[in-house]
Amino acid sequence: PLTIHIDNESTQQVDFDYNKLIESTILKCLDYEKCPYEAEISILLTDDNEIKEINKQYRGIDAATDVLSFPAIEYGTPGDFSDLEKSEEEYFNPDTGELILGDIVISVERAIKQAEEYGHSLKREIAFLTAHSMFHLMGYDHMTDDERTIMEAKQKEVLDLLNISR
Repeated sequence: PLTIHIDNESTQQVDFDYNKLIESTILKCLDYEKCPYEAEISILLTDDNEIKEINKQYRGIDAATDVLSFPAIEYGTPGDFSDLEKSEEEYFNPDTGELILGDIVISVERAIKQAEEYGHSLKREIAFLTAHSMFHLMGYDHMTDDERTIMEAKQKEVLDLLNISR
């Protein structure tokens, strides 16, 4: 099984089903990276005040942001799942056998603003933020230009596969 915990604490009203969109995006990311395991991911949908508190607590940054990723796994190489069974007790849920990828926090309030700024739908913005965060949970980052280029290409390809365009 695939376990996706979605906790919606956002006060924003939207006209689509978050759960379906987020689940399909997560599944597409896992398929895209050829993750050989069933996985467990937790998502918190919240607003700017709450994500600001989380950002301050965990990253020392006293500001709201669009998405935070908390990977549960240290990868030798991004997207390389081959050595994870060596750390089975560390990375896998003992009750389900699922790979625990980590947590994602999305500010729906910020996503609404960014969708308006970029001139695309909120649905696309939420899918983008979910995909972006999923690649973080699978070991990717964007600290260098090369890393950013790789991550941006993967995000775009996943959204294209989902037929979610700008």
